[in-house]
Amino acid sequence: MKSIFLALALIATGVQAAEEAESTPCDAVENDQQTVECSAYSKTTAEQLLNDNYKSLVERMQALYANNKTQLNDITNKLKTAQQQWLKLRDADCAVEAFPAAVGSKAYTIAQNDCVARMSDERSEFLETVGQE
Repeated sequence: MKSIFLALALIATGVQAAEEAESTPCDAVENDQQTVECSAYSKTTAEQLLNDNYKSLVERMQALYANNKTQLNDITNKLKTAQQQWLKLRDADCAVEAFPAAVGSKAYTIAQNDCVARMSDERSEFLETVGQE
């Protein structure tokens, strides 16, 4: 019986530790500054996922075309060009979306961060599908 209570206590402690580890600046947002911090966190998180998914895609292509260096170089160059162009489009679209807020204002920063996060998440999902069998 003691071992059951010990196991339950360990599970509860582990769950609590996991919940604490998963806290973000987006938890319990109550004011403008916290909203800015949350939007910055969301942007950073989404951009990291985007970078990770891009790297994973390049690795998938390397595995897929390992025996054909010409095709590997071709797809790698196409991916790089597409990603660079997409980043420019994302940034331009987000500047439009943040308009007419004044550059540097909290409203502009929040709108810009939220747009970058949303579009980066969408792009990440797309990158995950490319080259999948």
